[in-house]
Amino acid sequence: MPEPLLTVANQLTILRMALSPFLVVMVLAGDFTWALVIFVVAATTDVLDGFIARRGHQETTLGATMDPIADKMLMASSFVALTWGTGIVVRIPVWLTVIALSRDAIIILTVAVVNLTLGRRVFYPSLLGKLSTMLQLVTAGVVLLLNAVGNPFPQVRYLFIATLVATVASALYYVYLASVTRPSGPTS
Repeated sequence: MPEPLLTVANQLTILRMALSPFLVVMVLAGDFTWALVIFVVAATTDVLDGFIARRGHQETTLGATMDPIADKMLMASSFVALTWGTGIVVRIPVWLTVIALSRDAIIILTVAVVNLTLGRRVFYPSLLGKLSTMLQLVTAGVVLLLNAVGNPFPQVRYLFIATLVATVASALYYVYLASVTRPSGPTS
């Protein structure tokens, strides 16, 4: 029997993907309160979809594939809008946005090259990767909040640095994993 596609958990993941463009529109329109509301709703779907999938026995291959994509859509759209949008009191620094987006590109390219040259390998999310994603989402949320209240709060730079460190460390760890992971499945 094939696994169901549109489970509640998967619908929440799809909702998170659908909310990302609306978040960008609100940031570009300078309506940071609504952008923050959309971001909080999207972040809540991230927590709920995983909880429902595990507790409700709704774990699916589609959900496992879509969830990190939805996370990256939310993070990338938030970072880009909060870096290059207009009327922003607190911006995510260009260097952080470029490094965060580059990390994902490096991971995708590395996994693709390893899979094409050495055979299929499975790379599971690492603690560093989850920490990096969490800090990136917290960074976007805090910057949205600071813009919603109009507070330049200079200490946010420490959050930027922590996010940078976790992002670079997780990228290096994934590249390391790609170099030492054995092919999955039978070997000849």
